Amino acid sequence: MLKTISLAGAAMALVLSSAPSFAKELKSVGISLGSLGNPFFVALSKGAEFEAKKTNPNVKITTVGFEYDLGKQVTQIDNFIAAGVDLILLNPGDPKAVGPAIKKAQAAGIVVVAVDTAAEGADATVTTNNVQAGEISCQYIVDKLGGKGDVIIENGPQVSAVIDRVVGCKNVLGKNPGIKVLSNDQDGKGSREGGLTVAQGYLTRFAKIDAIFAINDPQAIGTDLAARQQHRTGIVITAVDGAPDIEAALKDPQAAQIQASASQDPFFMARRAVQVGVSILNGQKPASTVELLPSKLVTRDNVGEYKGWTSDRSQ
Repeated sequence: MLKTISLAGAAMALVLSSAPSFAKELKSVGISLGSLGNPFFVALSKGAEFEAKKTNPNVKITTVGFEYDLGKQVTQIDNFIAAGVDLILLNPGDPKAVGPAIKKAQAAGIVVVAVDTAAEGADATVTTNNVQAGEISCQYIVDKLGGKGDVIIENGPQVSAVIDRVVGCKNVLGKNPGIKVLSNDQDGKGSREGGLTVAQGYLTRFAKIDAIFAINDPQAIGTDLAARQQHRTGIVITAVDGAPDIEAALKDPQAAQIQASASQDPFFMARRAVQVGVSILNGQKPASTVELLPSKLVTRDNVGEYKGWTSDRSQ
């Protein structure tokens, strides 16, 4: 079983400010991410580039999107091996199936760090504390409903991040006997379209829904659209991500049912992944294989102060 470590905000700042100077130069980094059309992965890529260039201003960085095609990601890893990179950062298309490609890279002397989702056999994983993210997002629902009501957990693709968010949500809802969970196993595909489709089904099936927890922001936005189309009101919708689209929704009076999202910080996540990777490259094994970064709840009340994914982080 993997050991995990959770960092508080102050500790994270300290880690960033006190990163040691490493003896072994980081000359080349290969980064394989879900899709460079997704703002989350764009922020990840910027964070990795920022930190790698702090380590070595002349570092060569190759960032590619595998567009959720595992075969394409395996080919990208092969290309990184052929190019002789020192470090690979990857958001795994399939945490288990990518294992052999990771072993091949490690056999070539390359350090492999997974970001956002754990990957079997990776030297380290840096991800959001997704259990905590699910807990705070669903605690908001409990508080808003006064501990009583009919709630839906809108599930998604069964990767570690999603599974953990649902576990966190169930942890909270399970402590409140006044909460009835109407459904928790429908896959919204992690997308706006998927959220729209499954929410249309819920809204047709259930005459009373007090709240819906969506496993990510795109599903939450699709869910809100479904509710609007069916003229259903009074539903509290929460999610996980803190993405630009949810920032806009939390500021939009027309999207009043979207009320909170537990944030991730992809820019910082990638910075930590580079730091951890460089440490391993220099023979310093991390205290824990998995590093969990804390999530903060963004609501309609505090969204004005939220430092989102697209804010300037070059400092």
